[in-house]
Amino acid sequence: MQAPIDLYFWPTPNGWKISIALEEMGLPYRTHLIDIGAGDQFKPEFLAISPNNRMPAITDPEGPDGAPIHIFESGAILQYLARKTGQFYGTTERDRIAVDQWLMWQMGGVGPMAGQAHHFLKFAPLKTPPQDIPYAKDRYRQEVARLYGVLDRQLARHRYVAGDFYSIADMAIWGWASLWEGQQQTLDDKPHFARWLDDLGRREGVQRGRALAAEKRQDPTARKA
Repeated sequence: MQAPIDLYFWPTPNGWKISIALEEMGLPYRTHLIDIGAGDQFKPEFLAISPNNRMPAITDPEGPDGAPIHIFESGAILQYLARKTGQFYGTTERDRIAVDQWLMWQMGGVGPMAGQAHHFLKFAPLKTPPQDIPYAKDRYRQEVARLYGVLDRQLARHRYVAGDFYSIADMAIWGWASLWEGQQQTLDDKPHFARWLDDLGRREGVQRGRALAAEKRQDPTARKA
């Protein structure tokens, strides 16, 4: 029986990538909450696992050759888990190339740009003094719109992002894309993107991964009674 993987996690779009993957792959895991608001990511014991002080990270006690391994960076974790299980990476080398390029597209584009959109649209205006910067808001809102347009055109041709098979690339993109409203985007002109969001949102593995520690997720922009 597979020994549980240790998941170092907080309920954010990057964290969801790995909780969803573990659920979809049917791998046992133990969750260690890394409260990024409280600074847990800077503790020495976590830095020994993730030296870039970012979650998610994992420790697999049954790594290559049976020896334990620590892995940080969500894309690297997804690739490792897909290789380990033989799941969600397609069946051919062409499939794997397609998965890798869309995974890199998420890591280099959607994640950073959507993250900046969230920051400048939702959080920066709440700072003291407020940092309401129209140029930054427009720049990142427009870049996220461009990226989602790319995704919509790809999904017009395929059921899933890397082809007609569900993959770790879909898992990587979905968490950020599911927050499209907070990024001030519209689905009216992206019907294929909307269909894909709904399809993935109905998957039980996605739902379980998204629900992990959901009670810890707070929106500091929400009005308090």
